[in-house]
Amino acid sequence: MSESWRHAGGFLGRWAPVLAVGGGMIAAGPPEGLSANAWWFAAVFTGTIVGFLSRPLPMGPMVLVGLVTLLLAGAYGDGPKAVEGMLSGYADATVWLVASAFLLSGTVVRTGFGRRIALLLIRSLGRTTLGLGYAIAGSELLLGPIIPSNTARGGAVMAPIVNALALALGASPSGERRQTGGYLMLCGAHANLIAAAMFFTGMAANPQLGIFARDVFDVRWDWTTWFRGSWLMGLISFGLLPLVLYKLHRPDVTQSPAARQEAIDELREMGPWNGSQIAVGLLLVAMVVGWALEPWHGVYSAGIALTGIAAILILKLDRWQDMTGDRAAWDALIWLGGLVGIAKYLKSEGVIDWFADLMKEQVVGLHGVVAAIALALIYFFSMYAFSMLTGHIVAMGGAFFVVAQAAGSPPMLIVAMISYFSNLCGCLTNYSTGPVVIYSGFDYVTTRRWFAVGFGVAMFHLVVWLGVGLPYWKLLGWW
Repeated sequence: MSESWRHAGGFLGRWAPVLAVGGGMIAAGPPEGLSANAWWFAAVFTGTIVGFLSRPLPMGPMVLVGLVTLLLAGAYGDGPKAVEGMLSGYADATVWLVASAFLLSGTVVRTGFGRRIALLLIRSLGRTTLGLGYAIAGSELLLGPIIPSNTARGGAVMAPIVNALALALGASPSGERRQTGGYLMLCGAHANLIAAAMFFTGMAANPQLGIFARDVFDVRWDWTTWFRGSWLMGLISFGLLPLVLYKLHRPDVTQSPAARQEAIDELREMGPWNGSQIAVGLLLVAMVVGWALEPWHGVYSAGIALTGIAAILILKLDRWQDMTGDRAAWDALIWLGGLVGIAKYLKSEGVIDWFADLMKEQVVGLHGVVAAIALALIYFFSMYAFSMLTGHIVAMGGAFFVVAQAAGSPPMLIVAMISYFSNLCGCLTNYSTGPVVIYSGFDYVTTRRWFAVGFGVAMFHLVVWLGVGLPYWKLLGWW
């Protein structure tokens, strides 16, 4: 009996914040300047974001509950048009880019292409422990644009390899050479976040920032523009990160012939390149080139990704049954499509403009660039309060864009800083995103130590991405 009561208490406890915030807003009624219908969208959207944090349901079902609530409340109207309005977000091209990214990631993992690339780099650079750090970072750099999910890239491809390297060096979470294992885990986790920041397709929720930028500032924030603003700082970060971590968490083993031999042995077991791996590699390179040349050929990123999936199926490089079995892809499709649809109504119903007018009063007197930098720093360190990068982006990204707009911040500057910081801020904790949780879970680094190193890495990121980024973005004419 006590167990069932405890279960019921946990269930109600997770729903209580959602009902309190969303229901409280509805009960309070719309403020001046907003209609009752607009306030329903604002209340349900806010309640859904709170649900992402309290987690009574996974993100996909949580958004579905929000959509159905709005439908039953009559916010979309009635009849078939109401259902079409509820589903309008699923026609957005960016939503299908994200879903396609997950499907492509699965193919890269199942064919062994990503694993082979990582092992080849380790074989080339892994003679020393610092060299292993650079091999891990180089793997993330190469795989970042072609495995468009940081969880698939870090969790499914890199983390098992990094752990095997630590074991090959004789590292143990509870015994000797723990520092060495910890260094490799930290390299894996933090390199994953830099790759996520460097590429538009480096993390599944990055395209959501493109949607926010379009809706708030009416600017185009796509694969090419994102990379144009990130490549320089990304390369500097990759070039220095292993050395920075070497200073912050020095390994107790500096030579690593055993780890390199482990990579050589695994490559021998994999055998020579097979036709599927070669074909997948060529196809992914073609897709990256297609994304980069989008302004010239006019085919949007999602169209290129879907073309790639079609080619994979035609060439029988992967099975449709395996692709459709990727639950993460469909979960992302449900939650992102639903949020995009709600966000469109927030715009059309005047909620975003109302919020922007409200915020103007709070930021009067601040210079636009100063406000942008201050907002970006607040956004960065607010990650301490979040347990996933996606929830952080969805909850705060659009709102910070609106506040920056009210402060007169240069649109491209604030979009760039919020976008890149949305991933880099994951360095602060050991619970920020899936790959970080996995690397931390190997238990080579204590929680206290992870936070201390994370803060040091945060300072490193701010020096690079503001110290180099601000002058570079000035040259681009972004402020």
